[in-house]
Amino acid sequence: EFISAMNEGKIRILFGSTDMLGTGVNAQKRAVAVHHLDTPWRPSDLAQRDGRAIRKGNEIAKFFADNKVDVIIYAVEKSLDSYKFNLLHNKQLFIDQLKNNSLGKRTIDEGGMDEKSGMNFSEYVAILSGNTDLLEKAKLEKKITSLESEKQAFTRSKSMSRYKLESSTATLESAKSLLERISIDWQNIEKRIQKNKDGTVTNPVKLIGLSGDADTKQIGQKLNLLADKSRTEGQYEEIGTLYGFTLLVKTEVSQKEGISIRDNRFFIQGEGNIKYTYNNGQMATDPKLAAMNFLNALEKIPALIEQEKKKINAIEKDIPVLHEVVNSIWTKENILAELKNELATLERSIQLSITQEQQVEDPEQKLQEDQTSQPSQKLKFS
Repeated sequence: EFISAMNEGKIRILFGSTDMLGTGVNAQKRAVAVHHLDTPWRPSDLAQRDGRAIRKGNEIAKFFADNKVDVIIYAVEKSLDSYKFNLLHNKQLFIDQLKNNSLGKRTIDEGGMDEKSGMNFSEYVAILSGNTDLLEKAKLEKKITSLESEKQAFTRSKSMSRYKLESSTATLESAKSLLERISIDWQNIEKRIQKNKDGTVTNPVKLIGLSGDADTKQIGQKLNLLADKSRTEGQYEEIGTLYGFTLLVKTEVSQKEGISIRDNRFFIQGEGNIKYTYNNGQMATDPKLAAMNFLNALEKIPALIEQEKKKINAIEKDIPVLHEVVNSIWTKENILAELKNELATLERSIQLSITQEQQVEDPEQKLQEDQTSQPSQKLKFS
């Protein structure tokens, strides 16, 4: 009933602790401001308080205040509030850096997340101290931290680009070499290929241990026998030829549920020293399809050539961009140096002011201390 009355506007002010007015208090419909009368111990408590008004369902903020709610924080200068805000500041930095995976080191970077946290606790500490130089110091430290973070990101990007450039250059050389060898194989096929009267490509497969005039059925049966019986112990074993290319079989052993499974795979290799396969090297059980296995593998070569050309073209486009990043220089080094000098000057000024305040804090006590510390005068008669 109380919350309902607040949403209807019959009650205008809610006053309570963080726990009392925390989760479950949905009295945001007409909320226009949140007043923090004291300082909590956890950043989440401040967020929880703000969330009572800054949330979906606040019709006043939506229709009359550009979706904004006033947040007012009360604190006393030169009191425990300053200490508590400093605690909040350090806690929020650690929490945000951990959440955003931006720690980077094993030490906490105080100030590194100040702007992202949106709370600016370091500024509160400066204001509460009563020294405007401390506020300026906080702002300078924030700028320096931001620039150092930017520099770190630039250096990291440059390092990653250098690694990618080296990798891309090596990949490009490998792709060009592969393309050259594939092209040699395809040129040899075009020179040696034979066709029937109807224009179809002939399939003159010659298998070791099989007569040269064997028909398609006999070739397929022989290949199926090899698929069942071959035991090459992981080595490539020659089984025949096709258009000057070498036909190979290889026995591969894998484990499944503790049981060894042998699988014979078939390859065709040319002068480019590249092993081509069809159906991942698996032999079809149908004799006619089995006999066509190696010819089908060779027919895939033009597609492989196009694939390598596209790969080379993409890498050649990336390399100039990577070169530009690797050779780039961070342009804000002078700005960072100037800010650091300005901060050092300000810190000396702050230290000097603190020393002067200590000296004039109690002049009468200082005078007494000076008098008591004077050496006693003794008269000496001759």
